[in-house]
Amino acid sequence: MVGIFSAWGRILTGDIPAMSIEITRECPLRCPGCYAYGDNHLGGEVTLRQVRDFKGRELIDGVLALVDRHRPLHLSIVGGEPLVRFRELDILLPILAKRGVYTQLVTSAVREIPSHWHGLRRFSIVVSIDGLQPEHDVRRAPATYDRILKHIAGHRITVHCTATRQLTNRPGYLDEFLAFWSARTEVEKIWVSLYTPQIGEISDERLRPSDRKRVVADLLALRVRYPKLALPEGLIDVYANPPDSPDECVFARTTRVISADLTTRVTPCQFGGAPDCSNCGCIASAGLAAVARHHLFGVIPVGAIFDNSVKLGQRVKRLRPAECEM
Repeated sequence: MVGIFSAWGRILTGDIPAMSIEITRECPLRCPGCYAYGDNHLGGEVTLRQVRDFKGRELIDGVLALVDRHRPLHLSIVGGEPLVRFRELDILLPILAKRGVYTQLVTSAVREIPSHWHGLRRFSIVVSIDGLQPEHDVRRAPATYDRILKHIAGHRITVHCTATRQLTNRPGYLDEFLAFWSARTEVEKIWVSLYTPQIGEISDERLRPSDRKRVVADLLALRVRYPKLALPEGLIDVYANPPDSPDECVFARTTRVISADLTTRVTPCQFGGAPDCSNCGCIASAGLAAVARHHLFGVIPVGAIFDNSVKLGQRVKRLRPAECEM
């Protein structure tokens, strides 16, 4: 509740409460359907693998400068593969914890996660896993199951799986996936997103309407059996009826995404390019949309309060001294 009121306070002052930074363009994986390396992720003129990125003190200072400028309550560190910059993270993460920034590291766990990160305050690790071992090891080599299980030992993590068409064709697949990872003591929560395509995309990953309907029904049933499946019913309902556009998406409107050059903004949301919002399956978008669709006291829609708060925050920001936007 404190986090919600803090975020609301930032919105009222015209600030963005959340930030995501692609801290490196490097990644040893070549995952099918990876949006970060799509041709249009950064608008089409340059790709993530082509932008300049940073190492050492330049990266540390650059990230801290962004945090100082935008004062996010929550920071997601993504890539590329952020563990490529584990030495810089070893310095950055304790600093961010001391500054009170809730920091989330999204990784493939392709390399060892330093054991002393386990005790960091306001810090969480999200490990991306593409289905059961036979499919995952093909899609995400060299970040195989064996490596993941070795590297997460002694940590507490959130497992994140994106449901693609390949992973929905066999009945019971999600059940088996949840059973395996729910049994691991390292796993605190399990998130399942649905694959979000670009407008006009034709790919093996893209869910058909019948696939999407089946996954939504499966998740509604499985959440009762697997307590670690952190998907409230309202969030799953949003998967069946996502926001119509980035302008209607609370996540897109409250999160600033910066690419590896620490300058370029990824728009309209973390997917970049032209995401097909009618088929959005982003768990962050769905979670915030579920909150916005909630009615306080059964009467007042939270989304209306949010919209009015954003408008007021924009007026407040216009009255403040000019700032460098990024």
